[in-house]
Amino acid sequence: MTAPVSSRSSRTWLYAPFGLLLILALGWTTFWFVVRGRVIDAVDAALAREAGLGRSWNCTDRSVSGFPFRVELRCGALALASARWGEEVRVQTGPAVAVGQIYSPNLVIAQITGPLQASLPEGRKLDVGWTRLEASLSHAAGRPERVSLVVAAPDARLSAPGLATETWKATSLEAHLRRNPSRPAADQAVDLAIAVKGSVLPALDAVLGTTEAGDVDIQATLTQSEAFRIGLNPDALEAWRGAGGQIEVTKLVSVKGPARIEATGQFLIDQTHRPAGQLQASLAGIRQIAGIPVGGLAAGLGGLLGGRLSAQLPGAAPGLTALPPIVLREGRIYLGPIRLPLQPLPALY
Repeated sequence: MTAPVSSRSSRTWLYAPFGLLLILALGWTTFWFVVRGRVIDAVDAALAREAGLGRSWNCTDRSVSGFPFRVELRCGALALASARWGEEVRVQTGPAVAVGQIYSPNLVIAQITGPLQASLPEGRKLDVGWTRLEASLSHAAGRPERVSLVVAAPDARLSAPGLATETWKATSLEAHLRRNPSRPAADQAVDLAIAVKGSVLPALDAVLGTTEAGDVDIQATLTQSEAFRIGLNPDALEAWRGAGGQIEVTKLVSVKGPARIEATGQFLIDQTHRPAGQLQASLAGIRQIAGIPVGGLAAGLGGLLGGRLSAQLPGAAPGLTALPPIVLREGRIYLGPIRLPLQPLPALY
C-alpha cells in the first residue's frame, strides 16, 4: 500500500518547478500591469500640470506596451501648443516613443521621428529634420539629474515674413546637461556640454568669410536654473534675469577649415531683454570678421591697447592671437571699442 503514495509524491515534486514558474509568471505579469498603470497615471498627471502652465500636449494614438521587461509609451505624432509666448506657438513632430526598463526605473530613453514643424510668434516658421534623434533622462525622486540629446544630420530652416530664410545643418549634434555637484546650492547650477560636427551656418560664413563646415565644442554652466522649471518662455526668462542668472562659458572651441577660435565668457539678459555679456577670444586662420581684415585690425588695436593684443587665453593652443573683448551691449556687438557692422540683436521676449 505504500508504493502508490511514494509514486504520487515523486510526481508532485516533478511538477513543482513548473508550478513555481507559473506563479512567478503570474506575479510578474501582475507587477508589470501595475507599473503600466502607474506610468499612465504619471503621464496623465504631467499633461494636466502642463495644461495648467499654458502648454497643451497631444500624443495621438497613445499606447503603452513593452511586456515583459520594458514600458514603452508610443505616440503616432507629438504636438505642443503653448500660449506662454503671447502669440500661440505650435510644434509638431512625427512618431515618438519613450522607453523605460522595469529594472532601471530612473532612466528613460526616447526616440522621435522628424520632421519638426513649428509656428512661432511674428509669423516665423521653423522646420527641422534629422535622420535619428535620441534623448535620455536620468532622474531621482522626480527631479531630473542628467539629460542627453543625440541628433544625426540635423537640418533647420527659419523663415519670417519679409526676411531671407536662415538655414543651418550639421553632421551631428550632441547636448548633455547635468546638475553641478560642486557649486553652492544657492547657485542652482547646471553644467552644459554641446558638441556639433560638420556645422554649416551661412550667416556665420558671411561674418568669417569662409564656407567650410565647422566643428564646435562648448562647455558652460547655467546658474539659477530653477527659473526654467516652468519651461522655456518669457516668464521663465524674466524670472531667470531677475534672479541674476548667467551662462558662464568655460570652453568654446570652433574650427572651420584653417580657422580656429577659442573663447571663454559670460552672458546674461539685460533690461531690454537682449543677450548681453563679454567673450574673451583667441583665433587663428581667420582673415576677416564682418568684412574687417583681422590683420590690420589686430595691429591697430594692439597699438591702441598698448600691445596687449598678443596675450593668449589661459590654456589656449599655441599660435592663437587674442582679440580685444567681444562685448554684447544694448543689442550691439563690439570688438574692443569698435562696433561691428552687424544687425542689432533682437529682444528674446
